[in-house]
Amino acid sequence: MSISQVIDTSFHEEVINSRQPVLVDFWAPWCGPCRMIASTIDEIAHDYKDKLKVVKVNTDQNPTIATEYGIRSIPTVMIFINGKKVDTVVGAVPKLTLLNTLQKHLKST
Repeated sequence: MSISQVIDTSFHEEVINSRQPVLVDFWAPWCGPCRMIASTIDEIAHDYKDKLKVVKVNTDQNPTIATEYGIRSIPTVMIFINGKKVDTVVGAVPKLTLLNTLQKHLKST
């Protein structure tokens, strides 16, 4: 599954209205740690393609949604289920940390 780029105007449709759980990666092109976890996000998108939708939000180009969700540091990864934010992971964390967080919520869906 490819990773969609979501913008302020499409966030509601792509994330909040999604029938699947959604992992949202808030990032910016200049952010070194964001680039560090990019391959991990890609791997998760591939490995969980049947269970999870993965999208990216460029915080520089989409400040409205970043502000709405209180993004103060990037990368920030949020998990949404049934339109509600259920978890947040801030920083360039190891893949295992993201997977453990994700698994905790996917078990309940």
